Amino acid sequence: MSRLIIRKVAVLGAGVMGAQIAAHCANADLPVILFDLPAGEGDANGVVNKALTMMKKLDPAPFAAKDRSRFVEAANYGSDLARLGECDLVIEAIAEKMEWKLDLYAKVAPHLKPGVVFASNTSGLSIQALAAGMPEGLRSRFCGIHFFNPPRYMPLVELIPAAETDPAMLDGLEAWLTTRLGKSIVRAKDTPNFVANRVGVFSILAVLHHTARLGLAFDEVDLLTGPRIGRPKSATFRTADVVGLDTLAHVVGTMKATLPNDPWYGYFESPEWLRALIARGALGQKTRGGIYRKQGKQIQVLDLGLQDYRDSGGEVFPEVDAILKLKNPAEKFAQLAAHPHPQAQFLWSIFRDVFHYCAVHLGDIADNARDIDLAMRWGFGWAQGPFETWQAAGWGEVAKMIDDDIRHGRAMSNVPLPPWVFECDGVHAPEGSWSAAQSAPKPRVDLPVYQRQLYPDRVFGEAPDDRGETLWENAGVRLWRRADQDGRIGIVSITSKMHAIGEEVMDGMLEAIARAETDLDGLVIWHPAPFAVGANLQQVGEACRAGQFELLEKMVAKFQQTSMAIKHAQVPVVAAVQGMALGGGCEFAMHAAHRVMALESYVGLVEAGVGLIPAGGGSKEFALQAHTMARRAAGGEVFPYIQTAFQTIAMATVAKSAIEAIELGFARASDDVVFNAAELLYAAIRRARALAESAWRPALVDPAVKVAGRDGIATCELMLVNMAEGGFISAHDYRVAKAAATALCGGEVDSNSRVSEQWILEVERAQFVELLKTEKTQQRIAHMLETGKPLRN
Repeated sequence: MSRLIIRKVAVLGAGVMGAQIAAHCANADLPVILFDLPAGEGDANGVVNKALTMMKKLDPAPFAAKDRSRFVEAANYGSDLARLGECDLVIEAIAEKMEWKLDLYAKVAPHLKPGVVFASNTSGLSIQALAAGMPEGLRSRFCGIHFFNPPRYMPLVELIPAAETDPAMLDGLEAWLTTRLGKSIVRAKDTPNFVANRVGVFSILAVLHHTARLGLAFDEVDLLTGPRIGRPKSATFRTADVVGLDTLAHVVGTMKATLPNDPWYGYFESPEWLRALIARGALGQKTRGGIYRKQGKQIQVLDLGLQDYRDSGGEVFPEVDAILKLKNPAEKFAQLAAHPHPQAQFLWSIFRDVFHYCAVHLGDIADNARDIDLAMRWGFGWAQGPFETWQAAGWGEVAKMIDDDIRHGRAMSNVPLPPWVFECDGVHAPEGSWSAAQSAPKPRVDLPVYQRQLYPDRVFGEAPDDRGETLWENAGVRLWRRADQDGRIGIVSITSKMHAIGEEVMDGMLEAIARAETDLDGLVIWHPAPFAVGANLQQVGEACRAGQFELLEKMVAKFQQTSMAIKHAQVPVVAAVQGMALGGGCEFAMHAAHRVMALESYVGLVEAGVGLIPAGGGSKEFALQAHTMARRAAGGEVFPYIQTAFQTIAMATVAKSAIEAIELGFARASDDVVFNAAELLYAAIRRARALAESAWRPALVDPAVKVAGRDGIATCELMLVNMAEGGFISAHDYRVAKAAATALCGGEVDSNSRVSEQWILEVERAQFVELLKTEKTQQRIAHMLETGKPLRN
């Protein structure tokens, strides 16, 4: 398969989706031209520029780093259409009106370069009808490319071909989206709302119907349909507010307009209360009020009985909550179906009707059951898709329960379950997932790009992954390898809860490095996210309460020894970072020979939050960076390079992407940023191999590191005095920050003194232990352990 080469992207439409698609392309080092209508007055590109300004204020941020916005150029349809000829991929993302899209296609088509890929980000319009609006010669390069909101963070992209779409082009686009933009692809059929929205919107309609039928409150339903059943915290009605009530009504309207023969057609209607909210402009989060609103500090919810808002609250009936906590899915579903409480009946009903809907429509809307399940995971954040939830609960027994409800008129539709449901024990098996259209199980697609995903998302019942060969392990670490990838590159995985770093992890890491030095060519630190949440605070807190400060100093010394072993190992150690790499986890990564980082890596030295400073070598690494940069700069002053690191550590700043981690000094410009986390281990193994084959050697220990000393500490203190006087920091914040300054500046020595790395390690360790002895720090540690939140004292 030839590679699809895309050097530049155009996005048509600077609305919510178009602007954020452009931002994510810029994150991936792609120059983008973002188009919209010319402004009515002033700057012709005013519409796009306003969208770019708004994106910089959003949280979560569409841009992975603030400077990425400079790679998005503003343009307009009035004067800039000729610039489309520069672009290899054009993504249309204007409003969901067929006539508007077709009119735009006619305008832009003459300006497109030969071989361009043109795709619509429509969320549910007919791709075939849109393709008909393209010149005949462009139709083979046209398809649907449906991103989910927000595009940077939501994995799912649905690819939808038209009849004339070139299959090879579609394969190339799938590979490009997967690796370059980090997306998870589902090939969808050209049916209304495609896969995820078709099932997701029906699921919302089922919730709306049963909420009304059983007289439940909106906040009560959100308690039931969130994490308790493996759905996002925003649950149902909060999600509707986030998405926009007008958007929800639009997609419901699309189903009503395009699916007149659907057996559930009678339910494709926005309820009266929803239409009333929209009519008065209460559209949800974007208008600061919808189903929920905020009054002062109080969240209020619409109460249909009161015809007004009330304070949000609600509770889950204890017996229902107990059922939801059952570990056995079969027992859980049986008890929900049998329990008379309205909340139990509600939960059984919404699951039953979604199972029923998916079974009836599987052959119409998806190639196989796996695609539906993964679409709901990737696009709606469900922990399990509908089919795997059904299968985990006992396929045959649940099918009988659904069938009984259909026969007795309790289900939303009386259409029977398809015969294949009763002919199998489930839809997912090692050989593949059931395709109703082909009456056979379908294996996963075998595009070469998926060979890079050593541990892809699996559905319940699918063949398990190769877990590799264990070479050695203890209570905190497993050393292993994948012979099918590179048996001479070891993988060391932390196995503690949240990958916290305690004594057993340090012992295990030291042993793994020693074994790698004698038996392997390289080592990769990898495990599923988070990378590591720092030191094991439980162990630290217990030792503090027992007054075991000598033991704690030895523990910190071992932490430093482990970090230095990572840095000076005789084989390259590559840190494969995904998710949170905080505190000690950040320090382990900083000491590696190289980092391969997933874009969504959140990296920082956060010790200040518990009244401590980095003491696993993190302070020392920033001091070394300052020394190196000063040596290269005219004048050779160290402190200018310390100042930024001091602010980063004192404020416990966390990089919100791998790109920001590089900017903040937690990683290097030469490190790799991987957009698809499923490719992280593959890339890290190959990076370790490349280092091993290129005569890599560990860095020399610098015997004379220039440090900022007393003058540097004093200058940092000047900043702290101003913050303390302004009431921005407490007295203990001041003490912690001064300890950080002392470690970064090499201790109480003359400015521009030269000291060893070991000297700086001893300074940071001494400062760390002194802080541990303070009552305020002990209180912060205890509070974090009890609540999971930092204490300001």
